[in-house]
Amino acid sequence: MSAETGHWAPEARTRDIAERLTRWPSVTGSRDEADFAEKLVGLLREIPYFQENPDDIAVIDSHLVANGTAMAKNMVALVRGAGRKTLALAGHYDVVSIENFHDLQHLAFSPDELCAALIANLSSRSDLTAKEELALRDLQSGDFIPGRGLLDMKGGDAAGIAFLEHFSRQVDRTGNVVLFLTPDEERNSCGMRSLRNALPTLVRRWGIDIVGGINLDASSDYENGDIGRAIFHGSIGKIMPFAMIVGQPTHVGYPFDGISAHVMSAEIMQAIEGNNDLSDHARNVTAPPPVCLECRDLRENYEVTTPEHVWMAFNWLIQSKSASDALDEFADIVKTAANRALDRLFDRATRHAEANGEPAPMAYRPLEVISYAQLIGMAQKVGGEGALARIAAVENEYRHSNNPLLRSRMLVLAAMTEARLQAPAIITGNASLHYPAVHLDTDRKLDRDFIEAIHAARQIIEARHNTKIIDRGYFGGISDMSFFGKCPESDESKVIAENTPVGELVDQPVADALEYPVVNIGPWGREYHQRLERLYAPYCYQVLPDFLAEIAKKLLA
Repeated sequence: MSAETGHWAPEARTRDIAERLTRWPSVTGSRDEADFAEKLVGLLREIPYFQENPDDIAVIDSHLVANGTAMAKNMVALVRGAGRKTLALAGHYDVVSIENFHDLQHLAFSPDELCAALIANLSSRSDLTAKEELALRDLQSGDFIPGRGLLDMKGGDAAGIAFLEHFSRQVDRTGNVVLFLTPDEERNSCGMRSLRNALPTLVRRWGIDIVGGINLDASSDYENGDIGRAIFHGSIGKIMPFAMIVGQPTHVGYPFDGISAHVMSAEIMQAIEGNNDLSDHARNVTAPPPVCLECRDLRENYEVTTPEHVWMAFNWLIQSKSASDALDEFADIVKTAANRALDRLFDRATRHAEANGEPAPMAYRPLEVISYAQLIGMAQKVGGEGALARIAAVENEYRHSNNPLLRSRMLVLAAMTEARLQAPAIITGNASLHYPAVHLDTDRKLDRDFIEAIHAARQIIEARHNTKIIDRGYFGGISDMSFFGKCPESDESKVIAENTPVGELVDQPVADALEYPVVNIGPWGREYHQRLERLYAPYCYQVLPDFLAEIAKKLLA
């Protein structure tokens, strides 16, 4: 790839694209998200290459949004050079809601106006927290720019588009660059997963070979960017194990005549919440421990009766262990903790009876801990195909809900009813989309060649921009990287599918899904998804697009 005449200065163009993208709303699940792909196409058609090669832009259906009334779409743009070798860039364009901007919601997508309003608001207050004082200094410096989605991740998208335009203007280009811009990263990665399934056909039609992928998502850094300027060799994975606890309700005046589901849930919470022993460790990186995202009893009315059902769901970030192993470990922890609670409850019941001269309590039934897959088998055995049809009707009833925990909970309840489960019992399974952990494997030549090209490009960029860019292990946020160039193992997928109640939350890759090495190289900033979310502009607008250009030179030469 030969250079254009003169030195490329990407800052002005990248800034312009980033601010245009930010001013176009695209909240996840909204009609704006559905309309965004066509706006992207319009932007790209301003580039002469795409005016001359309109077939090198593809728009691919992803999923229905806005209560099933509109189709969100992926946008794919290819700039061709000589040969088949291709570098893929990827970013998402959906953003989280603007509710936490409160009185400034009307400015959430207007970076300049929002910046002025935030500075005025923060400057007028005498009770700023340390984080707010930092935010005020950042915004006053002019180097940090606010706006919903600019950090996560339209700044990275803009760097990718600016580089793609630059690449298209090269004379005698070697290799190809393809850009993927997708919806729905903030919920279930429907965009990247639908693109992954469409990509084999598209790649064959275009006659290209993807040899490496760069996700352009942003990282967080509360200092000077030393850890924000980074090459992430992988991305953390996630599973969301749940426990539906079945107790035996009783009047509060006779607490030992039954088994409160809360007794077991409290012991399970103690065993799992923030337990550092459950943090997954790989490649010198320790993941955060599991945390509980939801814990509730399922009564809707007031009663002086102990609860029969308590539902718990935990977010568990994984790096080295498989999702199926994590589910097995979760079930073991739940069983041990719940039995510990039952033993304590029975001991207290015994002492209460002795104190009142009453007969000793009768022993509880042995605790059953069963998987969701086993529960479905029990329901079918009890109620036949009719039971499965009734469970499917419940799934259909809640299909438009955006809350995976609600949908999972209702399906588990439906299956429990059909199986006629008796207390005490606990059902375990997975309540959300499983995000596999991914990482470069330098035992593979393709991965080695890719990271060597990146490191060679880094040396040039560090010297040119007088900066440092570090290697880091796992990108800390759940991201599209889990499905970008990675094929899950079939046996693992089968176990997860059988134990995930909501069918839409089961990933279903095509048999010929492509596989290639992927890293994350993106901008950095502070306070993801928050009112004071802000992008560090000098790195995003100057260094990042130039870095992408050098990587392409090294990889595609």
